[in-house]
Amino acid sequence: MTEKTEAPSAKDHHDQNLIARPGSRLEITTPALVLDLDALDANIAAMAAKAAAQGIGLRPHAKTHKSAAIGRRQMDSGALGLCCAKLSEAEALAAGGLDRFLLTSPVTGSRRIERLIALKQRCRDLMLVVDDAENLRQLSAAAKAQGVSLDLLIDVDVGQRRTGVASTEQALALAGIIAAEERLNFHGLQGYAGHLQHITDYGERRQASHAALGQLAAVRDALEAAGHPCPIMTGGGTGSHAFDHEAGVLNELQVGSYTVCDVEYDAVDLAGDGASPFRAGLFVYSRVISANHPGFVTIDAGSKSIATDGPAPEVVSGAPKGSRYSVSGDEFGQLDLPGEAEILKVGDLVILQVPHCDPTINLFDHYHCVRGDALVALWPIEARGASF
Repeated sequence: MTEKTEAPSAKDHHDQNLIARPGSRLEITTPALVLDLDALDANIAAMAAKAAAQGIGLRPHAKTHKSAAIGRRQMDSGALGLCCAKLSEAEALAAGGLDRFLLTSPVTGSRRIERLIALKQRCRDLMLVVDDAENLRQLSAAAKAQGVSLDLLIDVDVGQRRTGVASTEQALALAGIIAAEERLNFHGLQGYAGHLQHITDYGERRQASHAALGQLAAVRDALEAAGHPCPIMTGGGTGSHAFDHEAGVLNELQVGSYTVCDVEYDAVDLAGDGASPFRAGLFVYSRVISANHPGFVTIDAGSKSIATDGPAPEVVSGAPKGSRYSVSGDEFGQLDLPGEAEILKVGDLVILQVPHCDPTINLFDHYHCVRGDALVALWPIEARGASF
């Protein structure tokens, strides 16, 4: 199957000649980030079907994939828009042709606010969250100066203790400021319980999520009683997607990692039956570059190719069952082989499932897209490094 791609630039031609050409996935230059398009498409379809059955909308988080091509697939499958963790993510994806975003962390500082206003003028739909009165006043002043209106959600801390108002009183105060400013429009609340998405046990995670959503509902009820309707209630994630609709609080989900999954989410009972509703879709391909010692070999994927903030990657193929990966430097990894396993040879291909998808993706410039044994496309990761 041939993938539809944008016309390549001169740089794209250079990158494709240097890194890979369409053909066999076994010929990819390593280390490489490899995306299984069959798994990606199946996961996007599965989440869309699940949300439709639940009667809830999807606003997927682009902080996971950082890719216009994947974001476009999500939009084509019915997503309301895309979430972005940082302004620069949205800027990069807007340059890739997307135009509906929710910025899920506050946009502060005069230079960032200037960029926000410029992005607003380019987008069909741009919303952002706020949790601070002075930030609101700065946003209002900038919007007035440029003759634009800003669409806002109040961010509510539902237990993560990172961003968001910490009380109903703070939310009411912010809603009052928004109502008084002609260039600011209030649309509802965000309550993201990121701290509980990886609780392993389904029942424990469900209980914790419903408790967090109860906090969000209390803020919503107080705001609506004070004359501030909340038509958008957004939050949730891959770890809580199966049951967040039950609380009747959220009307959209900010799911992210479901597109490709990873070792961390494979350890979580996502569906309550121990089976994963999503397929592993993202891998780091590596090759043995040294095999001079008994019991282990060195491969060409180290901490610059694999996120180290969680578990180790899983060895999918290319090494005996029971082989274990560990970082052996920025550029290298060590593969410990079990028992009396025959030593691997220099040049042997080893395929690793990524441990934590978001930061691993951020280490690469491209996805090597495969279907079966065929390398079919090279997609840029436009928002790689977009953290400002």
